[in-house]
Amino acid sequence: MMDNYAIADQFSLLAKLMDIHGDNPFKSKSYASAAFNIEKLPVQLSDTPAEKIASLKGIGDSSAKKIVEMLETGKLQQLDDLIAKTPAGILEMMQIKGLGPKKISTIWKEMGIENMGELLYACGENRLLLYKGFGEKTQESVRQSINFFMHNKGHFLYAEIEEFAFKAETIFQEQFPKYRSCLTGEIGRQLNIITKLEILTTAPKNEVHDLLERQEFQNIVAEDSTITATTSGGIQIAIQLCSEDNFIARKFSGTCSELFLEIFKKSTGFSEDRNYGSEEEIFQQSNLHFIAPNRREDPEIISAALMGPLEPVIEPGDIKGIIHSHSNWSDGLHTIEIMARACIEKGYEYLVISDHSRSAFYANGLSAERIAEQHLYIDELNSKLAPFRIFKSIECDILTDGSLDYSDDILNSFDLVIASVHSNLKMTEEKAMQRLLKAITHPAVTILGHMTGRLLLSRPGYPLDHKMIIDACAEHKVVIEINAHPRRLDLDWSWIPYAMEKGCLLSIDPDAHAVEGYEDCRYGVISAQKGGLTKASNLSSFTRAELENYLTERRSAVRN
Repeated sequence: MMDNYAIADQFSLLAKLMDIHGDNPFKSKSYASAAFNIEKLPVQLSDTPAEKIASLKGIGDSSAKKIVEMLETGKLQQLDDLIAKTPAGILEMMQIKGLGPKKISTIWKEMGIENMGELLYACGENRLLLYKGFGEKTQESVRQSINFFMHNKGHFLYAEIEEFAFKAETIFQEQFPKYRSCLTGEIGRQLNIITKLEILTTAPKNEVHDLLERQEFQNIVAEDSTITATTSGGIQIAIQLCSEDNFIARKFSGTCSELFLEIFKKSTGFSEDRNYGSEEEIFQQSNLHFIAPNRREDPEIISAALMGPLEPVIEPGDIKGIIHSHSNWSDGLHTIEIMARACIEKGYEYLVISDHSRSAFYANGLSAERIAEQHLYIDELNSKLAPFRIFKSIECDILTDGSLDYSDDILNSFDLVIASVHSNLKMTEEKAMQRLLKAITHPAVTILGHMTGRLLLSRPGYPLDHKMIIDACAEHKVVIEINAHPRRLDLDWSWIPYAMEKGCLLSIDPDAHAVEGYEDCRYGVISAQKGGLTKASNLSSFTRAELENYLTERRSAVRN
């Protein structure tokens, strides 16, 4: 049964395609409006009697009929008809930022371009400048977006592919019980983005080939000691074949970055042709302390492992509270009480509720009056839910000039403030630095949220001098967020060592917009482990009492 988000997606796509094809603009606007309102509904349409759907806010008779059609048939015929008469390349263009339906219509109907390659070539010839609505900046933005899209096509977030990867590993282990099989490569290293799935096995080549055919993999190609294939979902898989004698050595080398492996070989004399009993034995023979697969990236860690055991990294169980979450006061799905009770059920000690600030009008940002109301409501909940505590916070927009979204009096009414950039993301490095550095110096800012604004596989983020930003956060005692949403993971793990070296606190925060979002903490931990983040350096690992003391001491320090 389709849920509200799936139904809203169908309406949104229908509205865009209608605009591209030049259909009735009033109807397309009504369907776009329906998509927006359906996402905000507090109940599932599948649980709503068909005769009552039309009376729901923002739906109407025409949209209601289509909703019933989708719930009954699982599809929308009008949308299917539009998709059928739309070139595949045009559908793909809809994923490019900066290209709305009107511009895509111009590209297709007036320029005669029907795929990404043609459009990229047209940008190179400045052809877009000849058409209304396409200036030089727009053309350059389109060119960059296409390059970014094409570079990442076929790539997956770790969170998107993890379940499938472990299922594939289990299938190999169950189908070949007499042989050894394990995940290796990018998934073994737990990279944020996975370009292909690799499995190492000692099973015979012909049997592996037969298994892939039985599992209905596509494009199966066997070459030497590797068999490649593709899933129906577009996941590239590479089966690395090896002998029993060098399984451990190959497993080790497969979970190292190229640079790490190169330096490790030079430093230790490690060889993939040798027979090792375990990965631990590889390190023991090299007089090194063990380095986990997800930390075999930067070769500098080899020197640290020579000096002594590596400091234990953070684990999912070390997260003591949820920092950075949104409720239905702004753009969250659930009430603050529901969010809090879900925390209690999961064993967390506190919740930092941080709805959007007033400039985020698209997210129902809070006015000063609503902030006062929310604070009274939180006080009531804290009396009822003690010793669990809800901290009063806000995700305050960093405005274009680097100032914050509220007066100092209002900002000082919060227990802590998360400052983030949400608008005017297309900035030069100079502009981005000015904007963030000014915000960091504000005494009310406790945490810098998702530092670069990146969305993995969608948006690269604005350019920054990471070291300068981290240095500023260290100087002004501003915590740096590791936004745990799988599409953000921002701050990137590669900057964690520098931040810890400078004495910065970091904070793994889920940016949860529903209770289900709490689960994203795990992906934040996985990413943070790669950077060597310790429990002591993570704010969300503080107990409730420790967080209270930290906020009291920090408030006293910045005011003096």
